[in-house]
Amino acid sequence: LRPPHAPQSNSEAKKAAYTKFLVCLPEEYTVVMDPRLLGEEFPKISPNNKSIMGQCLTEKIWKDLKDHKTKTGEWTLRKAINTGFVNEDSLVGCHAGDLESYTDFAALFDPVIEKYHGGYGPDRKHVTDMDAGKLRGDFAEKSNIKSTRIRVARNLFGFPLNTAGTKESRLAIEDLMKRVFETLTGDLAGTYYSLASLTKEQRQQLVDDHFLFKPGDRFQVASGYHAFWPAGRGIFHNKDKTFLLWLNEGDHIRIISMQQGGDVKAVFERLCRGVKAIEDGIKKITGNAQAFLCTEHLGMITCCPSNLGTGLRGSVHIVLPHLFKTMGLKKLDELARSLGCQVRGTHGEHTEIVDTCDISNFHRIGRPEYELVQNMIDTVNKLNELEAKK
Repeated sequence: LRPPHAPQSNSEAKKAAYTKFLVCLPEEYTVVMDPRLLGEEFPKISPNNKSIMGQCLTEKIWKDLKDHKTKTGEWTLRKAINTGFVNEDSLVGCHAGDLESYTDFAALFDPVIEKYHGGYGPDRKHVTDMDAGKLRGDFAEKSNIKSTRIRVARNLFGFPLNTAGTKESRLAIEDLMKRVFETLTGDLAGTYYSLASLTKEQRQQLVDDHFLFKPGDRFQVASGYHAFWPAGRGIFHNKDKTFLLWLNEGDHIRIISMQQGGDVKAVFERLCRGVKAIEDGIKKITGNAQAFLCTEHLGMITCCPSNLGTGLRGSVHIVLPHLFKTMGLKKLDELARSLGCQVRGTHGEHTEIVDTCDISNFHRIGRPEYELVQNMIDTVNKLNELEAKK
């Protein structure tokens, strides 16, 4: 993450250019603000800026909110939009620092949310329903499905989001979750591995299992996601390695259910049980009536507005050689998006695809979890129908 050459003089021009290039210091992933956000005047938005934030930020919003700080995380408008100024290719372009960010800076976040989530306005109410029994049907063809994975993002009640968090808040979340992990039983029970104290053998095993996450995403770095790395970060997984939690990777916890093949019902059922067990454990240990940050309007609160609502992403890795040969990635993704899903590389966005791709739901908010999983199932079935017509 360090640029190849540091500035060779102390001139303000070169300092500014260097600051714009430098997203963080590798030692602690310290956020460096874009110079345009350091003054009082409305920051100039480059014509190259592709973000939704850049479309929604106005001089009035800047004037009204530039000096405001939220109560919990002391989050500011400057901090919220820094990622969209540093990374002009950002899609969303802003991040929240706490629950209050979405109300205190609603003048910005409301239109961003409405644009990203297809018209989800401030008068809407989110609905949640993690009942695996409500899934209708199944994958009609499973022989070309390599694996199935469903995850949800959650943030713990009583803490700032990690974008505004401290080393102490991250460690407190880790301490709480270690106690929660001890309450898990049956096929959910497992082992927690702290990234700060991994042995060489443990680290290699997590790498081999493709479980180990690492910092460096430039969009997240610019908002402070990776500050104080690796304090408070860790990975939990059950004995069968089908139920996992990432701790403080981005949001406070990412709960994951996964397995080889196409048994989507088993994967979703395990996830639903796991989320309930984690929620019950947090409530029991803290004594709070609420485990996760959530509101009636936005559902589950997340750092990035793109994940609000369910925080759910259900996906399969699937082999579709005929469709890739005849349609190509762009047209295949356009088709998937018309059905409510998206096509990506198996290691995420912008990764290479030969014949195996990742198909997942695109929507997050305004619809219950089981409907989003069903949407992914229906889309996969449609694509498999087209694949079979070769």
